[in-house]
Parts: sequence; C-alpha cells; structure tokens
Amino acid sequence: MTEKLRKRLITALKIVVSAALIYFIFTKIELKDVLQTLRKSDPLFLFLALLFFVISKVLSAFRLHLYFHQIGAQLSHTSNLKLYLLGMFYNLFLPGGIGGDAYKGYVVQKAYQPGTKKVVSSLLLDRLSGMLLLFVYACALALLSENAFLQSFFWLLMAAIPASVVVFWFVNRSFFPTTLPVFWRSFGYSALVQLAQLVCVIFILKALSVDQNQVEYLFIFLVSSIILVIPVTIGPIGSREVIFMYGAEWFGLNQSISIGISFSFLLITALTSLFGILYHFKKPDLESNQSK
Repeated sequence: MTEKLRKRLITALKIVVSAALIYFIFTKIELKDVLQTLRKSDPLFLFLALLFFVISKVLSAFRLHLYFHQIGAQLSHTSNLKLYLLGMFYNLFLPGGIGGDAYKGYVVQKAYQPGTKKVVSSLLLDRLSGMLLLFVYACALALLSENAFLQSFFWLLMAAIPASVVVFWFVNRSFFPTTLPVFWRSFGYSALVQLAQLVCVIFILKALSVDQNQVEYLFIFLVSSIILVIPVTIGPIGSREVIFMYGAEWFGLNQSISIGISFSFLLITALTSLFGILYHFKKPDLESNQSK
C-alpha cells in the first residue's frame, strides 16, 4: 500500500467515524431541540466567546514560538502566527492528509534545519504542555463540583495537581533537556491558553442562558479536550458532541443544551480556522528575528 493511498484511507475512515457519531447523537437527542437552543443564543456573548477563543490561539502560538526559538528556529512572531493559523486550517479541514502539526514541523525543519528530532520534540511538548493544564484545570473543577462521585476522590485530585506538574517537569528534564529552559514560561502560556478557552465556554454558557451547573459543563469541556487528542474523527467533529452528550447524562444535565454548547464551540473553532485558507493558497514566507 502506497503512502498516498494509506492517507486517503485514513481520511475516509475518519469521515465515516465522524458521520457515524453525528448520526448516533441525533438518534439519542432531537435535532430540533438543539437548533432551538442555538437560535435563542445571545450574539453579544457569542462574539465575546469568539474573541477569547482567538486570544487563546494567539497565546498558544506564542507558546510554540518559545519552543521553536529554543531549538534554533528563529522565526518572527508574525511568521509564526501565520504558520499557526494555517496549521489550524489543516487540522480542522484536512486531517489524514497533511495535518497542521506535520506541516509546521516540515516547514520549520526545511527553513532552519534544527533537526527533525528537535522539531518533533518541540511540537510534542507544545501539545503535552497544553494537556497538562487541561488536566490541572479539570482536577480543580472536579474539586469545585458538588458531584458525589468526584468528591469521593477529593484528596486524590488535590494530590494529582502538583504531582502532574512535577512529573511533567522530570519528563522534560530527562528526555527533552534542550527545551527545559523554557519550561516555566511555556507552563505560564499554557495556563493562560486554557483559561482563555474556559472563559470562551463561560460566554457560550451565558449566550445560551445557562446559569446553573456551569462547573460541570466546564469540566465536561476539559475532559472532551483531553480525549480529542486521539485523532479518530475529522477534527473535533462528532467526538466532542458524544462526550458532551454522555457527560450531560452522567451529571444529570440537559443534553440538548450540552450538545448546543459543543456545537457552538465547534462553529467558533471552524470560523477561526477557516481564515487559515488565506495562507493555504499563498504560503507564508518565514521571516527571522533573534528575539525570544
């Protein structure tokens, strides 16, 4: 099997999985209920949600910029932002063919020759740093939740927060010593990235007039973001909705509202990522600077 055929088969499989998940969701939940929930949304709060999502992505691009500079790829902030936006477009619309991370890695390696291993390591650490803060915030929200099951793990969750940071630091020191000097700065960026996305979801909740159980909805969102690292669908299409549906059932929440939250976030993600098509047709030239 050729590499090109393999990628096409993977893409086709992801499309099938996404379609199957969407079909499954709407065998459990009435589509008209979800659409009615979305129609009642407040456009001002949706705009604020979009604004904070964009802020989260700019901060995420700054975090990746730290790693690139640390391995010797001295691209400018402007070039990095353009490359990051193009990567978002590829991640959402062209999975299985040429993913956003793979493309960014290819371009940076071609332009600056820092070494394939270093480029892959920087991209991996960028993702893992984000996942670390997703886990930390999820534990914090679980502590705030009144759910009896989560509260039964109160002390374990309390210990898991500092333990996860310490473990990640030791992993970084042991396996990725080149990027260790930017560990805490990347940690800070990750904290701001995930906080901005939580604020984004809070504004979606306000747009949908959801005033109760906000902690539980935010917890489901963070769990879905962690699980979505597994690339089994076209971008986040289908997977997040299934997680929100079952999360709502587990917490005793309104499933139509829960799916509405997920769809709203998906639309915001898609709208932002779509602007990356500008750099798909005219690839960004990588400009360099020496500032970190």
